[in-house]
Amino acid sequence: MLKLLSSSSSSCLHGKLYSLRPGPTVLASPVLRVLGSLTGLTRPSPNSARRAFFCSDASDGSDQVVEIEFKGAGAEAEAEAESKSSSAIVSTNPRPEDYLTVLALPLPHRPLFPGFYMPIYVKDPKLLAALQESRKRQAPYAGAFLLKDEPGTDPSLVSGSETDKNIHDLKGKELFNRLHEVGTLAQISSIQGDQVVLIGHRRLRITEMVDEDPLTVKVDHLKDKPYNKDDDVIKATSFEVISTLRDVLKTSSLWRDHVQTYTQHIGDFNFPRLADFGAAISGANKLQCQKVLEELDVYKRLELTLELVKKEIEISKIQESIAKAIEEKISGEQRRYLLNEQLKAIKKELGLETDDKTALSEKFRERLEPNRENCPPHVLQVIEEELTKLQLLEASSSEFNVTRNYLDWLTSIPWGNYSDENFDVLRAQKILDEDHYGLNDVKERILEFIAVGKLRGISQGKIICLSGPPGVGKTSIGRSIARALNRNFFRFSVGGLSDVAEIKLGRGHAGDPASALLELLDPEQNANFLDHYLDVPIDLSKVLFVCTANVVEMIPSPLLDRMEVISIAGYITDEKMHIARDYLEKTTREACGIKPEQVEVTDAALLALIENYCREAGVRNLQKHIEKIYRKIALQLVRQGASDEAAVADQIQSLPDRPAAVEVQLVDTDETQVEDDKLDQEVVSSKNQTAAESLEGNDHDHSSETSAEEVTIQMALPDEPAVVEVQVQDTDEPVDSKLYLQDAKETEKIQEGEATKTVEKVLVDSSNLADFVGKPVFHAERIYDQTPIGVVMGLAWTAMGGSTLYIETTQIEEAEGKGALHVTGQLGDVMKESAQIAHTVARAILLDKDPDNHTFFANSKLHLHVPAGATPKDGPSAGCTMITSMLSVAMKKPIKRDLAMTGEVTLTGRILPIGGVKEKTIAARRSDVKTIIFPLANKRDFDELAPNVKEGLDVHFVDDYNQIFDLAFSDGQNEKK
Repeated sequence: MLKLLSSSSSSCLHGKLYSLRPGPTVLASPVLRVLGSLTGLTRPSPNSARRAFFCSDASDGSDQVVEIEFKGAGAEAEAEAESKSSSAIVSTNPRPEDYLTVLALPLPHRPLFPGFYMPIYVKDPKLLAALQESRKRQAPYAGAFLLKDEPGTDPSLVSGSETDKNIHDLKGKELFNRLHEVGTLAQISSIQGDQVVLIGHRRLRITEMVDEDPLTVKVDHLKDKPYNKDDDVIKATSFEVISTLRDVLKTSSLWRDHVQTYTQHIGDFNFPRLADFGAAISGANKLQCQKVLEELDVYKRLELTLELVKKEIEISKIQESIAKAIEEKISGEQRRYLLNEQLKAIKKELGLETDDKTALSEKFRERLEPNRENCPPHVLQVIEEELTKLQLLEASSSEFNVTRNYLDWLTSIPWGNYSDENFDVLRAQKILDEDHYGLNDVKERILEFIAVGKLRGISQGKIICLSGPPGVGKTSIGRSIARALNRNFFRFSVGGLSDVAEIKLGRGHAGDPASALLELLDPEQNANFLDHYLDVPIDLSKVLFVCTANVVEMIPSPLLDRMEVISIAGYITDEKMHIARDYLEKTTREACGIKPEQVEVTDAALLALIENYCREAGVRNLQKHIEKIYRKIALQLVRQGASDEAAVADQIQSLPDRPAAVEVQLVDTDETQVEDDKLDQEVVSSKNQTAAESLEGNDHDHSSETSAEEVTIQMALPDEPAVVEVQVQDTDEPVDSKLYLQDAKETEKIQEGEATKTVEKVLVDSSNLADFVGKPVFHAERIYDQTPIGVVMGLAWTAMGGSTLYIETTQIEEAEGKGALHVTGQLGDVMKESAQIAHTVARAILLDKDPDNHTFFANSKLHLHVPAGATPKDGPSAGCTMITSMLSVAMKKPIKRDLAMTGEVTLTGRILPIGGVKEKTIAARRSDVKTIIFPLANKRDFDELAPNVKEGLDVHFVDDYNQIFDLAFSDGQNEKK
């Protein structure tokens, strides 16, 4: 059989096979017919030169490879080619079947079928040199074998580049074990660089490995099993393969180039070649193709090929349906778009609708119109320019959206629109008292601010900064200020700002946001605030900015210098009690839908809640705990109501049925006749009553008519208690009427009892408080009832408010010259320095107060500790407390009980002022401290505190440590300053 393997046209390479009719070895008219059909397909230029490779099956089973070159065009070129064809055929020597030892080439993706081209890349230099050497020695053959998948891997998840990389790494025996046994004897057609083009000839089977580098193997040449060409089953299978291939040609253009030539000469195929062709052009995976290659039974091979090409048909149909669906979708969208555009054009012509740009312009002008008179001229000019530009831009352009957003911002700003302020101080006082309890100093400062605004006619010129711990009401005070002044309230957070763009709306990166915030807040600068995005000056001088902060130390100095800081220290226990009772509890009860008569929270419970659960300076945590209490009460009430309703229904349902006709007469105790016409009541008799009966009384005048199903009873209800007489008539036998009255009374009692249970209050007391909010979080800050030797209570300030702080000192070693101080408790640098200063001052004080013991500090190693070691501590105000603790150890004398102190000490023993006077005072009251020692410089701060904060405290103000010594270590008291 003669086969066309290659031509000069590029379309004839890489997997294209052209079949010829069977005939003699001499190339005559059959060859020319094939060449003519090939010319008709590829349509080369008339003067182009063409080359073609052919293989013929000789009678002995060998393959003969020939090369024919054609020049010129027309019949002359064909005749010349025919006349020279005999001289152009050169037999290769040796024959392909003589090659029993070949180089092994791994194929990563698909096996090579006989009669097909395949280009591969050879990265191994030794193997490439061996192939080139074989081609030079007129032995251009090698074995092409499909590579097995790596054990434990899914071939569908490995990319082509990874597969090639794995092949290049395989050598010798490892590569030999990865090759399939059955492959193809391939002719080396050409070598260009590392690309080798192979032509498949016949099937091979590996028998053994000869050499490892490059891999050389011994092979056996395989032949197809004998088969009957006239077998009807084989014929039918082959015809079905041919028919399916023709369907592939109709439904898919993917393989059209492969099949187009063979449809004209399909009868020239023998059955084995037909099976190979179908498998080779299919899109099956490599293992399915390898199975076809290994199959030597022609019929089974045809069956396998038929299965593969049938799958191709199904894939082609799916592809066609997907393409059709997408095409219908696209065409439908295009049609809808065209119809919408036509509809817009029609409406525009009829004046029913304007285009998008005109509508947008009208919207922006309508929005600007109320503020046009107050809008600055330069802003109006910018808006008009942008509106003009909007009309000239295409709606689909990106610049159109930018301009639209810019106009949206410009027209949304209320240019020149200000609210009417209310400077009524009495109204403001009422609003502040409604919203907040206590904070008298803060309210007074706000009222001063409003009074100044009334006299000036405008509330500007200052930046108010409310500082204090979380939950003390800073934001709500700002809201109350807005309500008192009749202004709109807007809140935005500037915490954590790291970029100027977050304030000025620009796209620049980094910068100092504090500087931009200063420009925004400062009344001297914000009259012409220029935003990076709007790019027009905006007057913000009439905006009242109220800032809130937890710690003012974090605010930059230039900004803090322009602020008027109003400190909100926090609330004492008494103030928290009033806030919880008058504000938090009322609001929470209404939010939970609970009536006041359904619950009672005692003062003892609130006090325990404040002291054991909510010690922070603010009331936010207190509000959360009150909400938690009322949520549990709501659940308890709902569960109780549901269970009570079910119990009532069960008890009423359990009452027995007693069928009878009952007549009830009410007679006064004075035995006077009851009027007949006061009340009529209809009572339904039981279903067992079958006949109409009349009920007549002996001592009254009225009567009632009864039917077989019901009895009508008239009864009068007197104002006074009455004696009830009942007569009962039944069709069968008399029934005791007292049972019915008993049932009615029982039902009434059940319902009344349940009503009583429904309104029963839920009591929350200190005894059951833990059932609602869990175990106490805090315990008493006071560790000692009577402080032992070396222990002194100090007062500290934190961001959460004030707290007590114990300073403990003990002697750990005493020897000549061993004087030293060791401090623990996670103290900061400032506090460590205070301890060293206290150690030095204590030595001087001891020398003066106890000369006989003046060597104590020189010969004693002391350990100073501040409890709660997990909490970082720092600050200078513990100096006097540390001195007192060290002197207590040195003198072996405890300090006066119920005493707390605070103050910074110098090396000369002078007491310097401290901060957080109110917070520390509140902390002292919470720990039941009776006597407090403050620096003299803080006397004015203490005097400004509210009376309820100072009530019951014995406060001493000192400016020298000797005064503290007298107060701490003597039973008498110094003169109170």
